[in-house]
Amino acid sequence: MNKDLVAIFEYMEREKGIKRDVVISAIETALRAAARKSIKEEANVTVQINSKSGDIDVFCEKEIVEHVEHPAKEISLAAAQELDPDCEVGQFLDVSVTPTNFGRIAAQAARQIISQKLRGAERDVIYEEYRHRINEVISGVVKHFARGANLVVDLGKVEALLPARNYPKTEKYKIGDRIYALLQDVQDLENGGAEVILSRSHPEFVKQLFLQEVPELDDGTIVIEKIVRDAGYRTKLTVRSTDMRVDPVGACVGMRGSRVKNVIRELNNEKIDIIPYAPDTVDLLQNILSPLEIRKIGVNEEENVVAIVIDDADYAAVIGKRGMNARLTGELIGYELEVQRMSEFNKLLEIQRLQLAESDDPTLDQPLAIEGMNKLIVESLIQSGFDTAKKVLTATVDELVAVPGISLEMAYRILEQVSKRSE
Repeated sequence: MNKDLVAIFEYMEREKGIKRDVVISAIETALRAAARKSIKEEANVTVQINSKSGDIDVFCEKEIVEHVEHPAKEISLAAAQELDPDCEVGQFLDVSVTPTNFGRIAAQAARQIISQKLRGAERDVIYEEYRHRINEVISGVVKHFARGANLVVDLGKVEALLPARNYPKTEKYKIGDRIYALLQDVQDLENGGAEVILSRSHPEFVKQLFLQEVPELDDGTIVIEKIVRDAGYRTKLTVRSTDMRVDPVGACVGMRGSRVKNVIRELNNEKIDIIPYAPDTVDLLQNILSPLEIRKIGVNEEENVVAIVIDDADYAAVIGKRGMNARLTGELIGYELEVQRMSEFNKLLEIQRLQLAESDDPTLDQPLAIEGMNKLIVESLIQSGFDTAKKVLTATVDELVAVPGISLEMAYRILEQVSKRSE
């Protein structure tokens, strides 16, 4: 037993980082409780364990009396003088006792207390070692799987948990793989211990990877304003510079893409979009969608919605697979993003124009005047027979384009202006 105890001391100290005196204190407490149960009477029991040899001494404090009535707490003068010839009645003496009936209940109680104390000591080590390292990227080795696809990762002194929800579905691991992850949290457990929680899907993981690659981020020359992510597929981040001379996007990309490639490699080829930040929502959206052109845009502050119209050819790129691109763009600007094809937009406008033309509004039959439009364009329309708002509203786009000096884009603009004027 002594050798086993010494082995426990050494293992806990070396592998778990728990000091030897903490382990000894836990075992002494457990043995003291077990000894008290074996004596079955109230007694002042102390247990001492030699930290080097593992030897255990159990003492019971007893009062020296003439006649013993409570053996667990009293000792006769004659028996006491065999241990200490100078002792007297009324004094207290520590008597070495070796419990002879350490049964299953006492042993089980000892094991439970030891386990509880060691969990508490291990929790303190975890807190001391890892609580201040939250949001830091650390490495470990996959030790085994727990409850399905959850990974138990060996960090050295402790084991951490990487839940299945905390790493992309596109990533597959096997026992023995070295893994890098974000230290996301340190959580208390119901059994009194603590657990380190890791993540590879959190946006902060991407930020920390960039901090390792881009010195300008570390010294504050460049700031990451916001990161949104669909882990395993795409990450979008906005960056700005505190120094006019430094290009924030270029610094994050690196020479020939060297910096961003290192991050992409760690993320298993996840796509990364680095976008120059703009405080204005419309400007930021244009930066995100560049070089695509936004044909129309409207911002509804009350409903927190931004609606845009784009060319049909650009629709798939803006929406992305399963709507992922549009969703991430909306998260980045802080609005719900609604995207419409230009053809759908024009078709809807055509229906609205025809409904407007069929109304009984007398102003539609007045001589044509379009606010903000070049007078030569208006005169050209009038000369071509479109001399009232109603005639313009009922005209097709092709008919307007046939008018000298009017392009396709100008035709849509005319129709839009006349519709507004007639509202």
